[in-house]
Amino acid sequence: MKRRTFIQKAAAGTAFLSLGTPTLTSCSNTNKKHITILHTNDTHSHIDSFPIDHPDYPNQGGAARRATIIENIRKENPNTLLLDAGDIFQGTPYFNYYGGELEFKIMSMLRYDVATLGNHDFDNGIDGLFNQLPNAKFHFVNSNYVFTNTKLDTHIKPYKIFVRDGITIGVFGLGVELEGLVNKDNYKDILYLDPIEIATDMARELKEDHECDLVICLSHLGYYFADKPEKVCDLSLAQNTENIDLIIGGHTHTFLEKPMILKNKNNEDVLVNQVGCYGINVGRIDFYFDDTSIVQKEGKSIII
Repeated sequence: MKRRTFIQKAAAGTAFLSLGTPTLTSCSNTNKKHITILHTNDTHSHIDSFPIDHPDYPNQGGAARRATIIENIRKENPNTLLLDAGDIFQGTPYFNYYGGELEFKIMSMLRYDVATLGNHDFDNGIDGLFNQLPNAKFHFVNSNYVFTNTKLDTHIKPYKIFVRDGITIGVFGLGVELEGLVNKDNYKDILYLDPIEIATDMARELKEDHECDLVICLSHLGYYFADKPEKVCDLSLAQNTENIDLIIGGHTHTFLEKPMILKNKNNEDVLVNQVGCYGINVGRIDFYFDDTSIVQKEGKSIII
């Protein structure tokens, strides 16, 4: 099948599938404002479902099924954001053939709001990533990479702010150190800054200067490294910063059934979540607000 025809048919199949599955439910309270955060990470170019005889993930995943779940949740709560924590690229022949075009087009049709960058998103180099950006009808955020001397300068923002039902939501991104993970020729002059220092500044700016009611970090740092406990990860990020309400992670392919609740440096709750890899799960976090204050939060991982 010709390349263009294939992409059109694959994307159309994702967009117009039947939404016949039962609506997912959560607790409701008409006196509270309700914000739903849906998220994925490390999808790694997995467009199709795994085969029914797969030894690890039989008949799981698939972009079309993900679309069904997402649309049902949006019908339930229109005040929903859809986020991704990076490593969109690399892992199936779709990336080898189309260089990320199909992944970005399908994510756009699923109406992702914002994503951050993972190390594998540089596997075709800065030029390869840059050339695919027109296919992404959603925002990219990263605040601890300096893109000044690259084509990506001005195209990747440090943060993005959304307003849903009067609730102001700030989303910023953090990336793992590329040196040692990515060929230098692929990331060229991108500079890496300390994620805890940057997160401290970003979260303060979003919470205080922009008066965000909900601050979310999209992190591709990794959940935790047992063999390198000194390495910055989502757990240490949560414990050594303030003003962050939710950390959505990636990189380590960690399957969590529900978010972890940690205490930040001010002894306030921070949620940390990651939903594995390959589009097998979608994370769901529900925040309930009394005016602009969080009064209730709950989360789970939805198996596709």
